[in-house]
Amino acid sequence: MNDWVLRESPAVGVTRLVLNRPDSFNALSSEMLSALDDALQTVAQDASTRVVVIAAGGRAFSAGHDLREMRNHPDHDFYTQLFAQCSRMMSRIQNLPQPVIAQVQGIATAAGCQLVSMCDLAVASQDARFAVSGINYGLFCSTPSVGLSRNMHRKQAMEMLLTGDFIDADTAKERGLINQVVQADSLGEAVLQLCLKIAAKPEPAVRLGKALFYQQLEMGLSAAYQLAGQTMACNMMEDSAQEGFQAFLDKRKPNWSAG
Repeated sequence: MNDWVLRESPAVGVTRLVLNRPDSFNALSSEMLSALDDALQTVAQDASTRVVVIAAGGRAFSAGHDLREMRNHPDHDFYTQLFAQCSRMMSRIQNLPQPVIAQVQGIATAAGCQLVSMCDLAVASQDARFAVSGINYGLFCSTPSVGLSRNMHRKQAMEMLLTGDFIDADTAKERGLINQVVQADSLGEAVLQLCLKIAAKPEPAVRLGKALFYQQLEMGLSAAYQLAGQTMACNMMEDSAQEGFQAFLDKRKPNWSAG
């Protein structure tokens, strides 16, 4: 990992990955995409990490792709490779065994908004704003539309994509893009408390559940229920599930270390 993305450990079981190019509003250049992808691959192999936070330094979460880099490489092959690289990184977030939370301040635009949409959860400060504004520069935000349309109703997503207009944090929460809106000075603590709540749950249930959640979304109803049933059966064979059920029957708190 290099200084494009900083790795922090604010609490046991929590890893925070911080986009570290505030002067460029943490634009998702090819270098930034590579650094974030490498960091995610490293964290995926870290059994001590239970929850991952993607945060950003400076006044903005991310302004999306680096337009200067894109303008300096007017080549179809370069664009194809750049967008494929971005898509791999975005997909890796959902394939990660740990839940990923976006910690958003300032603007999250275009691919930066896509990054928020691809995280499992998102918490934003009151001053955060979101847009997929490529249309204002002659480019429909096609790859961001994949994540956006899987968070919002179609017409709400299409309105953002066709107008390029910003929405505020409260509207983003109302439309399903983010989970919580908090005061700016409470953002870090709010995200940490959410992390600790999730980290306190049994790891096998969280890992199996996250994988199942995204797999079943792409299936028909019958196949989704079949996979869900198989996942629950596997989950029930975990010691932590057996301990949880026994604790319920005994009317006590579960002892996960015993499970």
